[in-house]
Amino acid sequence: MSLEDSLFGIHGKALALRSQRLSLLASNIANASTPGYKARDIDFDAALKEATSAANGSAASLSKAVDDSMGYRVPLQPSLDGNTVELSTEQTLFAENAVKYRTTLSFLEGRLNTITRALKGE
Repeated sequence: MSLEDSLFGIHGKALALRSQRLSLLASNIANASTPGYKARDIDFDAALKEATSAANGSAASLSKAVDDSMGYRVPLQPSLDGNTVELSTEQTLFAENAVKYRTTLSFLEGRLNTITRALKGE
């Protein structure tokens, strides 16, 4: 177990995964009108499980977890140009993930403040 894991637990990896998911969802939104674009997403729970079960907490293991849990979204209403982005779905998922990202970040900020106060002897 690394020092980072003992200080931040699962939350450090969760923050990194949420950040990558935000980027992916933003890419989907940006390509909503690109013919043939296939919307992708990360199965967050599967990625987090794989990232936390990895022997080392390296960026490579996190990247592998993302790659292994990424898939294409199946649209509810297929478009004629082959684009699978459904803007309302992507915007909803982006907003939900952004709230969870901010919550995780707030937890980590609180943890860092606690550690800082402990080191200062407060």
